[in-house]
Amino acid sequence: MTDELDVLRRANPVPGDGPAFGDGPLDHRAELRLGRLLDGRRTRPRPGGRLRPVWVLTAVAAVAALTSVLLLGGPAATPAIAAPRPLAVLADSAPVPLERLAERAATAASEGSPALRKGTHVRSWSLGMSDTEPPVTLPEERMVRWTADGRHTELVVATDPRQHGRPVLSDEDGTPRLVDDGQVISRVTFPPSWSDAPPAARPPHDTGRLRAYLAETVHGDIRTTPELLDAMAQLLDNWTLGARESAALAGLLADSGGLRSAGALTDRVGRPGQAYVYDDGSGVRHMLILDPSTGAVLGLEETFTADRPEYGVRAGDVMQYRAWMR
Repeated sequence: MTDELDVLRRANPVPGDGPAFGDGPLDHRAELRLGRLLDGRRTRPRPGGRLRPVWVLTAVAAVAALTSVLLLGGPAATPAIAAPRPLAVLADSAPVPLERLAERAATAASEGSPALRKGTHVRSWSLGMSDTEPPVTLPEERMVRWTADGRHTELVVATDPRQHGRPVLSDEDGTPRLVDDGQVISRVTFPPSWSDAPPAARPPHDTGRLRAYLAETVHGDIRTTPELLDAMAQLLDNWTLGARESAALAGLLADSGGLRSAGALTDRVGRPGQAYVYDDGSGVRHMLILDPSTGAVLGLEETFTADRPEYGVRAGDVMQYRAWMR
């Protein structure tokens, strides 16, 4: 028996260099899912590791393929994949307390319009690190639309970095489609599927139940403002909120007490917004942008507040942003 055990211990049925288990690059979906499994979508630099924000990392192969297309001024110019500038609050703008904006959202929700809609339309960008490519990724726009029979279509487009705030997708006729320049990364139609678990389940429109919903979305308690913002982002990556859901979310954000009113700005899609900021103490600033009239979430941006030379980033560099659209 001992000899047989020794043979088994020396055996290696799944060697690390085997073709089925090689360390090949993950696509952006795999990166996203891996990040959720590892740490609930938080993206922190770790000692000895590489910075890899995982919300919307475009595949490195897509970046390489598009670099030759998106150039400024010809082949000899710098590739147009530079990081965006951080959003800036307008000078002398008057900050609106989040509690007051939540009240506006509740008033706007009294008419019940617009309605909740399953699916999302989001413009995004995130800083990514690779051993072989520059530490940037292309802006990306994603539209997900569902049909009554449970099918859904996802269209992902890599957009020109010179036009960070210019949407290129439209679904006026109910079908995701290109209306401007953009390089299609993927266009997939999925078969019918249903789920009664968040974030696929229909979100509630009262603050208490929404908090429980978001906690289930991230598979744990929501104890901090960054955790709340992460759960919110997952919700908005699956649903386009109606007026009542937006009011519930605004109330929940106001109750968190962690967000500081910063003032007015113009978001990356050209919309007026009110900014609310949270510095998490780890060198990252979270900026939430809300519609000043309805309290609907327009965007979320994270920037570094301290130099991180080990990762090649400086204070003020954008780590990632999201701009959600109807």
